[in-house]
Amino acid sequence: MAYPLRSALFALDAETAHRASIAALRAWGALGVPFAPRGDSRVVRVAGIDFPNRVGLAAGMDKNAEAVAGLFGLGFGAVEVGTLTLRPQPGNPKPRLFRLAEDAAVINRMGFNNDGIDAALAQIAAMPGRAGVLGINVGANKDSTDRVADYAECVRKAAHFGDYLTINVSSPNTPGLRDLQSRPALDELLAACDAARGSTPLFLKIAPDLDRAGIEGAVRAAIDNRIDALIVSNTTISRPALQSKHAGEAGGLSGAPLRELALAKLIEAREASGGALPLISAGGIDGPDEAKRRIDAGAALVQIYSALVYRGPGLARAIARALT
Repeated sequence: MAYPLRSALFALDAETAHRASIAALRAWGALGVPFAPRGDSRVVRVAGIDFPNRVGLAAGMDKNAEAVAGLFGLGFGAVEVGTLTLRPQPGNPKPRLFRLAEDAAVINRMGFNNDGIDAALAQIAAMPGRAGVLGINVGANKDSTDRVADYAECVRKAAHFGDYLTINVSSPNTPGLRDLQSRPALDELLAACDAARGSTPLFLKIAPDLDRAGIEGAVRAAIDNRIDALIVSNTTISRPALQSKHAGEAGGLSGAPLRELALAKLIEAREASGGALPLISAGGIDGPDEAKRRIDAGAALVQIYSALVYRGPGLARAIARALT
């Protein structure tokens, strides 16, 4: 489905188009755009937080919290910024972001490129207000000598700025990061973050590449360490049948090809948690029908990102209305 400006954005390489979109949303937000949907949806309480609607923006688009107001103006009930690391880092060499238009997909190997958590928190502190829920997604620097300490310090710093914080141990683009999804390493990490968060809700984001035992272990670790919700899931390193010339690029795959895998992992997480842990579904959600399928499968909320590339900026509001 085409949308205004799609042709212009697709004429640019993917990362340049991404930066242009953030710049435009930042400028739009500065004009005082109307914020999250009014009359489109009902408040949804998850993890003690009142979400204006069930549709959130997944981390990865607004890495440095530059365009939060503009993103709320698109109709998102929640915007998750980041992933943020303790120290600034440039990320992986370019090119590192690829559109797979034939597959309605994206491959990225960005590598947690961001200006550091202090810079993002300064942006958030300067905001005059916000109409939706703000999540702050945190990770570890690639060259960190103590990743658990990195996460805990990020949580401590961000705890008074976000409505919730997300522990991202599921990016495939930082070597060794996904090892933290397994016990006992995950327990050590979550316990440290729990001690640092004060009263701010903590969410955990996991990969769709975990097997059933891995899902069960992550769910049990989350429950044992007082995690408030589980985001299922991040990008995948698996490669289903793809048509694009970029299919062989290294990195995490997102978009339509992730749809069935993300749904399957949501169901596994629901079964493993027995309803004891709220679930947020991400991956391959590209419209109201798929969002409804995730809610029916046990998700309390949904998150989107890659589908915006192909469906345009009206997608969040369309899904929010459909889920009323």
